[in-house]
Amino acid sequence: MAISTTVCMAAPRPAGATAEPLAFSEIAGWDADDHLAALRAFCISCRALRDRAPVLRDAVDPDAALRRVCAEALKVAEKPDTARAFFEAAFTPYRIRPDQGAGFLTGYYEPQIDGSLTRSDAFPAPVYGRPDDLVAFKPGEGPPGLDPALAGARKTATGVEPYPTRSEIYEGALAGRGLEILYLRDEPEVFIVQVQGSARIRLADGRRMRLSYAGRNGHPYTSIGRLLINEGRIALEDMSLTRLMGWLRANPDEARRVMSANKSYVFFAFDEDKDPASGPTGGAGVPLSPGRSLAVDRGIWSYGLPVWCAADITTLEPETRNIGRLMIAQDTGTAIVGPARADYFWGSGDEAGRKAGLTRHALDFIVLWPKQP
Repeated sequence: MAISTTVCMAAPRPAGATAEPLAFSEIAGWDADDHLAALRAFCISCRALRDRAPVLRDAVDPDAALRRVCAEALKVAEKPDTARAFFEAAFTPYRIRPDQGAGFLTGYYEPQIDGSLTRSDAFPAPVYGRPDDLVAFKPGEGPPGLDPALAGARKTATGVEPYPTRSEIYEGALAGRGLEILYLRDEPEVFIVQVQGSARIRLADGRRMRLSYAGRNGHPYTSIGRLLINEGRIALEDMSLTRLMGWLRANPDEARRVMSANKSYVFFAFDEDKDPASGPTGGAGVPLSPGRSLAVDRGIWSYGLPVWCAADITTLEPETRNIGRLMIAQDTGTAIVGPARADYFWGSGDEAGRKAGLTRHALDFIVLWPKQP
């Protein structure tokens, strides 16, 4: 293996957290993981870095050390023992401990749902494509005069202004602009697709299409699940994606008010040419791998970093509740904020959605930091 182990370490320094160096032998479950599966997911990111492929959502730039390690990864033979040896030679683990609280893991998935290219009584709820006057910013780089919490704005003849909120869009702020690209059966279904960031769509004529993230209005994300818990509508121990959807559909008079509390609004594009066997495209611009792709805070961590995630998901069955595995930062999300905050990609379909909706647990977040020559 060509990677030198004589290095001067430059430790990660995430804001609001400490980084504790570890030996791989101190990571519970490291020996038993499928390192080859992690390497394959890592190489997907490495090819994108090598080719300077565009990303869907900007993140902090990967440093030269990660690019160097990526170049070596693409030369590694795909064998289990080789994969493990590669990670141990190329990286040093650091446990990330937030200054306040603890690491936290949630889950997400790719819904598979019915839709229509034309509006009808069965499919009245529009999905919007990206407006041409929407501009997005890198984290912390918004123009002066705007609320620094905004990550996007509307471009006007005289400058920029906040983009319409979800409530304003519900009230018709985008009407008449021809932005509708698809229709779903109700607003709660559109909402859930927006939270997940992608979807596989079944059309009545048998065609299959994919919705991919194309931008958002830039307003901060607010959890409506947390809102319903705080209002006493759903008990904390009962909250799940299924329960949330059920409440929204059972309470149509209040559903729009609750959903409007989340001012963030996501726009989509069709992705018709992707391999149906591949995962949806994440923020890094690469296809996601179930159980190996992770969404992280894009203002703290660069895409492509390996992260060891360990959590005891007590709401799942005994055979799947303990997660301890190496994952790759390949996505991000508006709600994924913090140095030890992560979102676990479960895959596509209803079963993945069930597991994602039950994932809300403490997380041991260990980043594998590339050794610096």
